[in-house]
Amino acid sequence: DLPYIAGGFADRLEDIKKIYYSGASKVVIDLSYITDRGIVGESVTKFGKDKIIPLFNCECGPENEPSKDLSEIESFLELTGVTTLMVKHVKITPELVATLSACGRDVIVRDSLTRNSVTEIFDIESVSALATNYYEGKGFFKIKASLVENGKEVQTFGASMNFSDFKTNSDGLIPVVVQDYKNDEVLMVAYMDENAYIETVKTGKMTYYSRSRKSKWVKGETSGHFQYVKSLAIDCDNDTILARVKQIGAACHTGNRSCFYRNLLEMGDSSKNIGDVLSDVYKTIKDRKINPKEGSYTNYLFDKGIDKILKKCGEEATEIVIAAKNPDNTEIVYELADFLYHSMVLMVEKGIDLEDIANELANRE
Repeated sequence: DLPYIAGGFADRLEDIKKIYYSGASKVVIDLSYITDRGIVGESVTKFGKDKIIPLFNCECGPENEPSKDLSEIESFLELTGVTTLMVKHVKITPELVATLSACGRDVIVRDSLTRNSVTEIFDIESVSALATNYYEGKGFFKIKASLVENGKEVQTFGASMNFSDFKTNSDGLIPVVVQDYKNDEVLMVAYMDENAYIETVKTGKMTYYSRSRKSKWVKGETSGHFQYVKSLAIDCDNDTILARVKQIGAACHTGNRSCFYRNLLEMGDSSKNIGDVLSDVYKTIKDRKINPKEGSYTNYLFDKGIDKILKKCGEEATEIVIAAKNPDNTEIVYELADFLYHSMVLMVEKGIDLEDIANELANRE
């Protein structure tokens, strides 16, 4: 769900290509591990200057001598034209601050925070981000809160209304309808009191008031099925909250994705949501791969292998081109459906999810 930066022991353009094609939004090249720094320029030419991040080792040498990497930063950046650089093993010195501030690039500091503080790092004007495992067990949002207290601008949650602005029931609670932020599926309904609301806004994790236990309830605290807040909305009467969340695992205690898994009444609406249909077809194809069914055309394709699947994708693509020349759209609709089906067979064969495609398309916006 989040763009990620990836690095590795990349010494060839092929290595960098594999990292980038894994889905990374940017690739870090650690200059300590490559024999030819010209690979950075080649990578910039191949992928773009905003896609490659060189990583400089800024560890001071013997007797506190400045590192070689630090002295080469300016000339190297001019040569490659990259827009972002990363530095590691930082010891904040006047020379480091001057070099980074003058580089004219966004700087990411990779730091264990054993000798530097978060505030010190962000005091360097050019530093736009910090890569660290420091927050593990210490609270990611606590670090952000401390930065805000020190006058640093960071992205934090902030609600536009106080709990006192809501119309609560006689127990001082407000109902919360919880919805999957990607497919709009309603997952569950729960209640919040003021403390749960404040905690939700503060931590980014959905927190409720359990009416049965009469206590605070962080969803997923025992099961691991956390709900991460994407947005909170209030209805026109200020008496119901709509929460759109990233759901980890199942929302329902029964193990079902949604608490609303049982139909009471269905009017047989024939309208189809394209996302639901594609998802259902993909799930069926994936199930055929795991649980073969005798006489299944899908299993016939899997049995024949990748060459047969690719041949069918090519044939269907050609048939789309031919059908598009006809004035009647009926045939092209049929051929497009065929192509989408065979494409999903290929996706399952290659281990690609619909979500991978959705993320790629979303990133192109």
